[in-house]
Amino acid sequence: MPDEALPEFIDIHSHVNFEAFSLDRDAVISRAREQKTWMINVGTQKETSTFALEIAKKSGDGVYAIVGLHPIHTSASYHDKEELGVEGKAFTSRGETFDYNFYKKLASDPKVVAIGECGLDYFRADPATAQIQKEAFIAQIALAKELGKPLMLHIRNAPQKDISAPQSTDAPKSASAYKDAYDILKEYPEVKGNVHFFAGTTDEAKMFLSLGFTLSFTGVITFTHDYDEVIKNTPLDMIMSETDCPYITPVPYRGKRNEPAYVQEVVKRIAEIKGESLETVKKALVSNTFRVFKL
Repeated sequence: MPDEALPEFIDIHSHVNFEAFSLDRDAVISRAREQKTWMINVGTQKETSTFALEIAKKSGDGVYAIVGLHPIHTSASYHDKEELGVEGKAFTSRGETFDYNFYKKLASDPKVVAIGECGLDYFRADPATAQIQKEAFIAQIALAKELGKPLMLHIRNAPQKDISAPQSTDAPKSASAYKDAYDILKEYPEVKGNVHFFAGTTDEAKMFLSLGFTLSFTGVITFTHDYDEVIKNTPLDMIMSETDCPYITPVPYRGKRNEPAYVQEVVKRIAEIKGESLETVKKALVSNTFRVFKL
């Protein structure tokens, strides 16, 4: 690919396939292209995964898809309307059992660059769903292995709470979804990928880096210093950028719906934290994305 056709930025985890973009999806993609920004739209269940691929095939170069089952969708759960679209603030979704053959067919398309977002979410889900989440996660690891594609991981720890409170027998043994996901993944050393929206500790980061997984960061780093040390201690060739739009809008766009064109604010902040030039970080993050997702 000639240099002039290469992007300056890549949003490796966006949800332009969500209902939040139903009125101006094409304009959002066009704005990203004007900023020389590519995007990878990520599915969360059957409908959003199917639509992510449809958008990628329709949009041509610079728009890709990831398909899979989000851990929160493995059981009936609480969601806001921006994902699937309903009246009111939120709704209870049906639980979905991971359909291996359905996702294999979707993921066999060359526009699909990874499996996910999959993993473990102990924050929003009922602790009793931990085993169901793990089963869906392991099935998606197997699919990634079969197809030779990387994983896009969603991992979120349980909130801090009173440890003396009664716990379900199906609850996870630890509050660390990162530790539990690591324990699963270390049994599949040939499978690699990225930990999206990394929000763990420096030690948790080291666990995934030791497995060869990259870490991506969102606009949250533009308004908190909570992850500065993780970024400082992560090699530049193991970092990628994302928006997780329509959520987590970066400074200076707080209060607006997030979109892929804003990923450059994340890249700028990574450069500041790392003490590197913006040009160096831009090139590194694009190169990392091409390497991990085989673009």
